[in-house]
Amino acid sequence: MVCTRHQIIQDGCEEQWTWNKKDKSHEVKVQGKRYLTAHFHPNWSNGTAGVRGSVPLNYGRHYWEIKVSQRIFGTSMMFGIGTRRARLHVDSFVNMLGEDEHSWGLSHKGLLWHNGQCKEFTKPFTENQATTLGMLFDWFEGTLTYFKDGVSLGVAFTGLNNIEEDLFPLVSSTAAKTEMTLGIRRRAYLSLQDRCRATILSSVKRQNEIDILPLPKTIKRFLKNYNNSTYAVTVLNNTATSPL
Repeated sequence: MVCTRHQIIQDGCEEQWTWNKKDKSHEVKVQGKRYLTAHFHPNWSNGTAGVRGSVPLNYGRHYWEIKVSQRIFGTSMMFGIGTRRARLHVDSFVNMLGEDEHSWGLSHKGLLWHNGQCKEFTKPFTENQATTLGMLFDWFEGTLTYFKDGVSLGVAFTGLNNIEEDLFPLVSSTAAKTEMTLGIRRRAYLSLQDRCRATILSSVKRQNEIDILPLPKTIKRFLKNYNNSTYAVTVLNNTATSPL
């Protein structure tokens, strides 16, 4: 099945999360003004390095893409999700995402990993050829689906809505001088309030303009924290029965 980003989440909005410059291996350099590019092992590699996304993606339906540079090679380049307990550095060449119960990942060799076990999922990526990997995380269904260059690879993991901890985007690499850059990031609306939030923010150019809006303080906090899905759900639950 060939999918575009508009077909995956049509009724939704753009997300602004990035790679977390403070939650990564020392062998990862987060680059760019918006921290969208993760550069792995800038000199040489003697292990496995990872980086986490800046916000959890629980309580929603999220789609994001990672543009992988043409330097695709080595023991393991991986893409997935995990909790805060998933480690981000190992001084050896391993399949780090999915090494235990705290993360789930797909390696560039086409293997799915979780809880230290792997299984074949798709064809290995072509080495030294740039590609774009998409991921659709549906927390309500508990599924993680992968896409490669616009083509669905199918559902890879299920039961993720049973995980009580926050789940974050994760990537890792054993290969030197490899780069992964965030592209499209979209999520489905959580509610009518969430849709209204997106409409308001589409007209706000700077965050400090939110302060002068004739809205309750709770809603202003919600607008300022629009990129934090967990916070958004908390605010929505608290305001669901209250007039705006």
